Amino acid sequence: MDSDPNRWQGWAAPVPGGPAWTDLSHVLNADVSRVAMFPAPSFSRFKSLPDDPLNVTEIRMVAHVGTHLDAPSHFIPDGPSIDQIPLGRLHGPGVVWRVRRQAGEMIEPDDLDGASPPAQPGDMVLLDTGWSHWFGRPAYDDHPWLSAAAATWLADRQVGLIGIDLPTPDLPVPRRPGEGFGWPVHKILLSCGVLIVEHLTGLAPLAGQRVEIIVGAVNIEGADGAPARVLARPASRAAR
Repeated sequence: MDSDPNRWQGWAAPVPGGPAWTDLSHVLNADVSRVAMFPAPSFSRFKSLPDDPLNVTEIRMVAHVGTHLDAPSHFIPDGPSIDQIPLGRLHGPGVVWRVRRQAGEMIEPDDLDGASPPAQPGDMVLLDTGWSHWFGRPAYDDHPWLSAAAATWLADRQVGLIGIDLPTPDLPVPRRPGEGFGWPVHKILLSCGVLIVEHLTGLAPLAGQRVEIIVGAVNIEGADGAPARVLARPASRAAR
């Protein structure tokens, strides 16, 4: 081993065995796709080598930029904030369903009812619409969305979390009326304790499978949302 502690020498231990995890999160940077009313995030060096003795990154961003988790308090005044979500709701079993749609098309209960494998109560459900292909481009903002009936279908089946490769499960911003939009899908889901993860990517290889999921949301006191590193891998045989 190189004895110079100022040089990178590689990882100290091999990666543990078992099914490989898939990262379903977009990398955060200043150009990440976001709703237009949100300011662009900023990532800058507060301290920098070699002029300073260490590197320190300063981050400025709203909680709902990039891959992130919505807490119930995002739309429900008395709902739990990020730090009040039980840890058991941020990891566990789930399914990945392929539901491909185009701009201007809604995802309805019939699309979910025939999806396989079926979801069990408490499962996390991740929807692979293929829309992450447009991430970072203008077309990304005019995406498919869930109908209020589809949101109710998920809540009625006691889904624990819905994850989407879209900016929002609600009507796309360019298609909303000028005034009076009420975010019905968010409210139906969050009021029933169905958490929402937005801006996923990389779901296609896992479509049609039961999976294990980790939603590594940053634990921010009182926050209505938080950036999240979302991981998934095929479920073990024992869990199927």
